[in-house]
Amino acid sequence: MGFKDSLERCKILVNSYIDNVLDENLKPYSLYDAARHLIKAGGKRLRPFLVIESCKLVNGDEYSVLPAAVAVELIHNFTLVHDDIMDEDELRRGVPTVHILWNVPLAILAGDLLFSKAFEVLFECCKTPSVSPERVLEAAARIASSVSLLAEGQAMDVDFEGRLLKSGVSEEEYLNMIYRKTAVLMRASCEVGALIGGGCKEAVNALARYGENIGMAFQMRDDLLGVIGKEEELGKPVGSDLREGKCTLIFIHAFNNASSSQKRLLSKYYGRKSISKMDLESVVKVLRETGSIDYVASLAKRYVSIAKEALLKFDECEAKNNLLELADYIVVRTF
Repeated sequence: MGFKDSLERCKILVNSYIDNVLDENLKPYSLYDAARHLIKAGGKRLRPFLVIESCKLVNGDEYSVLPAAVAVELIHNFTLVHDDIMDEDELRRGVPTVHILWNVPLAILAGDLLFSKAFEVLFECCKTPSVSPERVLEAAARIASSVSLLAEGQAMDVDFEGRLLKSGVSEEEYLNMIYRKTAVLMRASCEVGALIGGGCKEAVNALARYGENIGMAFQMRDDLLGVIGKEEELGKPVGSDLREGKCTLIFIHAFNNASSSQKRLLSKYYGRKSISKMDLESVVKVLRETGSIDYVASLAKRYVSIAKEALLKFDECEAKNNLLELADYIVVRTF
């Protein structure tokens, strides 16, 4: 079974499990409808895929780790619901966001529900005789720690929005921010899979390195798609990072390398809520001229290379091949 087939199989397993966790008959209906909304709208299921494949790589059983895979996906969707509220986004995955369809208070509660359900589901792993309860506890600790770091990263992201044009943001600060905001949950996904699969400390650490590095590359690719992607594939407006004044490495690099006239153009449109398609194209032209798009794409590929090196210690198998192919996919995906 190849990478794409394995990912599709993971989606089926995870979606079926989530259907039971967030059953349509559960009340209050509005709360559970809101909690299910983004999950039903789609998603790649990359994080649960990381859990399952990491488990298989250390010779663990995919069904024993399935609750953990679902838990990570619920955590991820919890962050999306709350992120959309903070960013005032109206679309995600091609559908209206939760707070737009319902309201902000219910969207916050829906996110909270997903967070708590994640830990309820995770402890279902203890019901499998071959899984050590101590390892499940360690997995829970790592997930909780990753969410704490994720909150720090989100706070840094919000803080950076007002700083780029004023005092500036360094590349080091940006990398530190996306490590927390994005990479830690992918790292935790790999750690959890390896832990519950019975992997040794060395294997857990190697998969942690793999996960955090593809996480860094993933966020950089996301930033690139935010300016050069296609709206119909992304499921949200292109240029939203520019409109919201988001601090991405593309803009950090551009401001540091732009000429005076290029800086004036970038400053004119950076953070402006309304920007025409023609003006957006002018900004993208500057981002290309400064080499910023190529720079970020190249750096993302370097992180992917580091991630793949972390898997060298493992024997050849389907799970290893799937993780290697996933790493390559991270930097070529279009949504």
